[in-house]
Amino acid sequence: MKLLDDILVLDFSQYLSGPVAAQRLGDFGARVIKIENIKGGDGCRRLTLKNIVIDGDSSVFHSMNRNKESYAANLKDPAELERVKQIIKKADVMICNFRPGIMAKLGLSYEEVKAINPGIIYTDITGYGSDNMWKYKPGQDLLLQSLTGIPFLNGNGGDNPTPVGLAVVDMFTSGNAVQAILAALLRKSKTGQGAFLELSMIESALDYQFEVVTTYLNDGGELQERSKVNNAHAYLAAPYGVYKTKDNYIALAMGSITQLGELLGCAPLVEYQDSKTWYTKRDEIKAILAEHLLTKNTDEWLEALEAADYWCSTVYNMDQLMKHEIMESVDMVQTVKRKNGSSIRTTRCPVRVDGEKLFSSVASPVLGEDTENINKEFNL
Repeated sequence: MKLLDDILVLDFSQYLSGPVAAQRLGDFGARVIKIENIKGGDGCRRLTLKNIVIDGDSSVFHSMNRNKESYAANLKDPAELERVKQIIKKADVMICNFRPGIMAKLGLSYEEVKAINPGIIYTDITGYGSDNMWKYKPGQDLLLQSLTGIPFLNGNGGDNPTPVGLAVVDMFTSGNAVQAILAALLRKSKTGQGAFLELSMIESALDYQFEVVTTYLNDGGELQERSKVNNAHAYLAAPYGVYKTKDNYIALAMGSITQLGELLGCAPLVEYQDSKTWYTKRDEIKAILAEHLLTKNTDEWLEALEAADYWCSTVYNMDQLMKHEIMESVDMVQTVKRKNGSSIRTTRCPVRVDGEKLFSSVASPVLGEDTENINKEFNL
């Protein structure tokens, strides 16, 4: 038995935050029916990375819609909307991530859905919430990163603001949604009570920065200053960063500068005895360190540092990582297949349950491929 057996999730969402949340519930065993517009479906079917399309849909869509069925409908058609409402009656969870007012225009606001199914866990994901001046701004990850200051944490001091090269706000929003849904399901199992869950990307982006926001709120409101040399965290002292070596790169995390100087045979670093200077003079320290690390290969530095349990790592690119033996150990890659036989290699759910890794061979659905079977099942 899987963790969420017998739980029915209706995924009305598109692009990333909602679909990823629904996919994770599917990984845990829930049945996920993706309700899509009959004209084109989820816009993410056409949003590509590197123009990669597999069996007519983007690799992006495949990566976040496994373990789902696709029900295609025109929700502006009263007859088709009524069929969807009949499915809603049987559902435990409903996820949508449109701008405020869209679901209400379709006749599927929380109050309208609650009247159909009082025990529903209705999950509404927006970019900025529904009660402020930004509520109609597009909820896109780069825009949310920019509005919440994240790009000013990356890159070196003096560089342009540098965004994170992943849709991190979407990802954290989806994670928050899954946590909230699971908590609501637990309450429902005890009381039978449904829930109206509201999440916004802007709130998730602020929560994502809980360390730096808390620091800002308690240090007199001073703006962060990125290190001018190999910055990796705007608020952390030297040596934190990624450094070029003779043949590659090495990452150094938090640690004693004096110990580092001794381990690397770098006498100037040993002179920084006052730990407060590791932050106040971090650019000066990191410049000395950067020059010194160029004299030997990464493996030579790692040998000296790892023997003393100093926090460090080589820096792998994707090709190097995929060829490393660790990938065989964590076993994170799986092959999933569509009903038509088309296959794609992708990641698996990162959770293990009772020692068992959660694999699934079920790929993302073709648009509307399950509509007829669902109509029959629900007598629609």
